[in-house]
Amino acid sequence: MGASISDITSGMALRVDDGNYIVVDYSHVKPGKGAAFVRVRLRHMKTDLILERTFRNSDKIEVLFLEDRTYQYQYKAGDSYHFMDQETYEEMVVSAEELGDKAVKYLQDNIIVTATFCEHKLQRITLPNFIVAQIIETDPGFKGDSSKAGNKPAKIDTGATVPVPLFINTGDFVKIDTRSDEYIERVQK
Repeated sequence: MGASISDITSGMALRVDDGNYIVVDYSHVKPGKGAAFVRVRLRHMKTDLILERTFRNSDKIEVLFLEDRTYQYQYKAGDSYHFMDQETYEEMVVSAEELGDKAVKYLQDNIIVTATFCEHKLQRITLPNFIVAQIIETDPGFKGDSSKAGNKPAKIDTGATVPVPLFINTGDFVKIDTRSDEYIERVQK
């Protein structure tokens, strides 16, 4: 659907140069001379690359309609990841390439994810912002090590390696931010 530049808002999905983008930020500019225009920062739906564009008043933009659905991760078979739709109970198979490296790092059994579709095609899988994972391998912690003393690498139950404070031991449960790969806190289970 075509729209004018005055309709642009944050979070809107647009097709620009045959790519699907989400509007991250925009500003309407009315110079003293000449026509108004809009400066837009766009994030590519699949690659997360940022594109900055300027649209004139005469430009028509193509607005995309996005559909978000919740899925539960079931299992991995080869290079395919299997998810179940939480409403229809239909299975969706996603390749490792479609899923992306970041999502693959933090997939846990039965985790609930959000799948974003555009024109009935999967655009991206979004994990929850935080997961609780068990440390399965790290150097031993010593009494007296504090959270301010530094970090050490730790392997969590999904296979990913994240930096954790020195006092964390093998077997501890930790909360991890999946967006930034950062340790948040130790969790009692």
